Amino acid sequence: MTLIKSISGIRGTIGGKPGDGLNPLDIVKFTAAYATWNKRKYGGAGKVVVGRDARMSGPMVKDVVIGTLVGMGVDVVDIDLATTPTTELAVTNEKASGGIIITASHNPKHWNALKLLNKDGEFLDKEEGNDVLEIAEKEDFDFADVDSLGKVEVVADYADKHVEMVKKLKLVDVDAIKKAGFKVVVDTVNSVGGIAIPKLLKAIGVDDVVVLNGEPTGNFAHNPEPIPQNLTEIADRMKTEGANVGFVVDPDVDRLAIINEDGTMFGEEYTLVSVADYVLQHTKGNTASNLSSSRALRDVTRRYAGCEYSAAAVGEVNVVSQMKKTNCVIGGEGNGGVIYPELHYGRDALVGVALFLTLLAKSGKKTSELRATYPNYEISKNRIDLTADMDVDAILVAVKNKFSEDKNNEINDIDGVKIDMPDGWVHLRKSNTEPIIRVYSEASTMARANELAQKVIEQVKIIAEK
Repeated sequence: MTLIKSISGIRGTIGGKPGDGLNPLDIVKFTAAYATWNKRKYGGAGKVVVGRDARMSGPMVKDVVIGTLVGMGVDVVDIDLATTPTTELAVTNEKASGGIIITASHNPKHWNALKLLNKDGEFLDKEEGNDVLEIAEKEDFDFADVDSLGKVEVVADYADKHVEMVKKLKLVDVDAIKKAGFKVVVDTVNSVGGIAIPKLLKAIGVDDVVVLNGEPTGNFAHNPEPIPQNLTEIADRMKTEGANVGFVVDPDVDRLAIINEDGTMFGEEYTLVSVADYVLQHTKGNTASNLSSSRALRDVTRRYAGCEYSAAAVGEVNVVSQMKKTNCVIGGEGNGGVIYPELHYGRDALVGVALFLTLLAKSGKKTSELRATYPNYEISKNRIDLTADMDVDAILVAVKNKFSEDKNNEINDIDGVKIDMPDGWVHLRKSNTEPIIRVYSEASTMARANELAQKVIEQVKIIAEK
């Protein structure tokens, strides 16, 4: 059994002893800590939105979360089955003081998690998350007396509200999409995407939709992370159905993968790249993504005069902070996460689908032809295993100093060490849970990306031996 407590929330495998897995006792403790933080942050008992993906453990976890919030004197808006971005939007729509999303995102079905939101429907930052962890560790909370218990309001139509908000975005052209007459295949991996994505497609003018794994049972038909090795079913169906484009979402619908008409992958890094290209065509402004995302976003941004790209530390909350700081009109993460501030500061696959279909309709191109208009890069992912007694931070400092000697390299150390070279980059980050360094690299070919990674890995091993 596994239980991981971090600034972004608590996640783990269902069951086990207290402190060992995600079970009712730990859910109560962490929820009570969040409610206490929320009261101290905003004053008063407040109101919290609770939404969940379709995991089999979701009803149990939701009941415990809501019961705990009520026991803390907090009013609850229960929107039940809802995507992560839908829950984020519900927080601001309901003028709530926060939200709890019950989802383990792309993790397998035996996992679940509580993700925590502030009053703006955005994830807690590092300081706020640490405050919640400290309150939980000390059990520094008090439950309400019988006259001060919270109340529960059930609101069942937030998927429709979310869809309507996306449909009304200025850059979503329903007429163009309808005129294009697209046939679309979607894989919603037996979760809340099976509710939200077909509703969206119908609302924005797509009448011919084939839904794979659409029943929101939580019994995922395949590994739910939307990466190529898990998407063989939809790749095959694209060709047999004669579809124009395919979309795949993860269980909480904040990540979007796109499939070409011939069954090949558009590339998860290129979801954000293509949507950003469309937004920048119509809205002058800046872009941002995290340090481990593709250089292609930087290249596309520089096509537009006066538009600049910047990088943030890994993590959605860090990307959002960078976007606000640099007045970005679009941003996100290379894992298929599109953040469009015109609607809200959160990764949102519904926004990604609507903007991409508008771009595809207006381009007059096949999906694969559109993909070919963007710079081509390949990302390689590796790791370096270290012994527990090694000082990972000291090793990363030494790596930074070593590669700073070459004036052709640009070094960024806001999150580990990223070495930007003329023909690619290598990003090293230490794991928070085990003695390893994660090594991501990118270049125009996979062979070159691997070569760059090995060059850095060799240096790390030399430094570690010393």
